[in-house]
Amino acid sequence: MVRSLDSQSNAEMQMQISGGQILEPRPYPGLLSLVIPLYNEASVVPYLREALIDFVAELRGDAEIVLVNDGSTDSTLAQIAAWAYGDPQVKVVNLSRNFGHQSASTAGLDYSSGDAIVLLDADLQDPLPVIHEMINRYREGYDVVYGQRKSRRGESLFKRVTAWLFYRLMSHLVYKDLPVDAGDFRLVSRQCLNALQQMRETHRFLRGMVAWVGYSQIGVQYERAARVAGETKYPLRKMLRFSWTAATSFSTLPLKAITGLGVLATLIGFEEAVRATLAHVFGWYAVPGWASLTVLVSLLGGATLMSIGIVGDFVGKVYEQSKDRPIYLVSRTLNVETPKSQQAVAAGSGKFLKFS
Repeated sequence: MVRSLDSQSNAEMQMQISGGQILEPRPYPGLLSLVIPLYNEASVVPYLREALIDFVAELRGDAEIVLVNDGSTDSTLAQIAAWAYGDPQVKVVNLSRNFGHQSASTAGLDYSSGDAIVLLDADLQDPLPVIHEMINRYREGYDVVYGQRKSRRGESLFKRVTAWLFYRLMSHLVYKDLPVDAGDFRLVSRQCLNALQQMRETHRFLRGMVAWVGYSQIGVQYERAARVAGETKYPLRKMLRFSWTAATSFSTLPLKAITGLGVLATLIGFEEAVRATLAHVFGWYAVPGWASLTVLVSLLGGATLMSIGIVGDFVGKVYEQSKDRPIYLVSRTLNVETPKSQQAVAAGSGKFLKFS
């Protein structure tokens, strides 16, 4: 009886509560998956290969490197294919065309088979040594460990300011649990990934989706480095499009804003009506109605067209989701065996199409 109580007490001491979640220590991951989407990163691949070889040698367990070619038009595919032929730890998933960063990242996560999975970009802006700290947090019991940027080297002032605004607006207006200054660089446990794989949304915002599934989450701060080579694949145009996708896929705030816009236009119209009535009663001089009419028509017309555009965007997303098309298509894989977790999701959703 004493032994039973002692063992129960020890178990309670090992478990901790954090943010409404139970943290229970777990062993070092037996297999760590490193998922990396690539799009026209031929100049980066040699640096990435060297850095990953050194990093994997530091790990206490096994590792696999899942490289997803997202329809590159340069020599990226040739380089990573040659790498995979010489190293069985390297898996290559070649998509049939360019599906976008979020879809390519989803493909890499689907084809990973590790106990813990790390998603990162190919440009080495997210330092690999940070993953060691992520693993330590994972061993404490956290299911999600996201990288939180303290600084952003090699980026313009405009880029830093707009990124700062994006995360805070998203956190305050769209989804309050979205961590600020945290991109897609993160470690997730197999349990969390299994839950995430049930969300087969066409328009994807992975960092928001990971926050939405819950589980125990914590951030580790780091200084983001400059790109080792090449140019960013996210210019302002793509960043704005991504921001809009994030807002409309995770919130109905734009639709609610239409109501506010309608109220504002109504108040302006009421003010103009009062002013016109007073001008008629007191005989104030005014050009008969031209200015006020022009202002009102412009405001109401602009508000109406904007509202139709916002509603149309939401309807378009519903239409595209209703087609139930795959998130991505795979034309060829190297060193890949379809993981059991992926087979289970495929059987349930019919969303994976693989041609090896």
